[in-house]
Amino acid sequence: MPSVEVGTSEDLLAELATWVRLETPTTDPAAVNRLADLAEAGLRRAGADVTRIPGRDGYGDNLIARTPEASDRKPILIAGHLDTVWSHGTLTQMPYRIDGAKAHGPGIYDMKAGSFLAFHAMRCLLTQGVATPRPITLLLTPDEEVGSPTSRRLIEQEAAQAAYVLIPEPAGAGGACVTARKGVGRFTLRVEGRGAHSGSAFEDGASAIVELSHQVLALHRMVDIERGITVNAAPVWGGSRPNVISPDAGCEIDLRVSTAEDGAAMEARILGLMPKTAGCRVFVEGGMNRPPYTETAGIAALYGRAQAVAQQVGLALPKQSRGGGSDGNFSAALGVPTLDGLGCPGAGAHASHEHILWQHLAQRAGLIAGLLETLG
Repeated sequence: MPSVEVGTSEDLLAELATWVRLETPTTDPAAVNRLADLAEAGLRRAGADVTRIPGRDGYGDNLIARTPEASDRKPILIAGHLDTVWSHGTLTQMPYRIDGAKAHGPGIYDMKAGSFLAFHAMRCLLTQGVATPRPITLLLTPDEEVGSPTSRRLIEQEAAQAAYVLIPEPAGAGGACVTARKGVGRFTLRVEGRGAHSGSAFEDGASAIVELSHQVLALHRMVDIERGITVNAAPVWGGSRPNVISPDAGCEIDLRVSTAEDGAAMEARILGLMPKTAGCRVFVEGGMNRPPYTETAGIAALYGRAQAVAQQVGLALPKQSRGGGSDGNFSAALGVPTLDGLGCPGAGAHASHEHILWQHLAQRAGLIAGLLETLG
């Protein structure tokens, strides 16, 4: 039985509310850094060795906290993100509130609750002087919601040195953790046509919108549900007026795959798209953003260890595979045993009904702290 005391769900929710009331859209580094300041101060008070890596390219800082004891053993890395998809002012429309067993607020489920639980678990271990078999590294990042462009290298660097990686992304239905995720590709498709008056010079034009329509249909034909391949075109743009044949159009493309082989093949197919309409040209940029996260023997063994800890803190811990990506994709692709979905159950990620089931907070904190305390 883990010895660390994590407190009550009521106490955890009261502190989590402060995190939720700090709006942290990915695109506002100063806002993300205000929450990083709060986490940094708490970790320093607890005795962690903290490193702050200044943000770049319009994103916030990365925060790394380590347990202070010297050790030659590989650490456990626990990694979460502080940014959310929600713009400033969202709290006015969907304020933090408690409705029975649900606590609502922008980003509370994805994933301020999970990142807070990781922060709290490490803080409890440090302040209570609980010895851990391995050193612990906590990494809090600023840009996961846009694909981790500035934090990916740091995540991979820390993961490559770790024995295990824990990701406190939201738990699934029934409190499920995650042992596999699809890989993710992101692309932008742009069409150049030839503009003309749609009444007096129709034949002089080459509609970029017609060409884009052909391309979107071609993309949809690439979907193979049985193989776990999905392709979605959105948003779509083009045109200016009804009487103008559009000289430009385009879309963004989301690709999901279950295997690295399919990722490489699909990336080549999408980048190789050719025009179907005379007078139009097609340009595609992008590629695989997150590699697939496949359950390995090491991940299965780590899940078994987590089930044992979950039982001790009174939790059922089913597992699932998800179509959405996370920073766990990066560590799993390096061959490091990675367990994801360790955050709080709830629903509504990126949606107006986003919420957590707050009465689970203490048990989920106990699960994370118990894993940090017992994984040897």
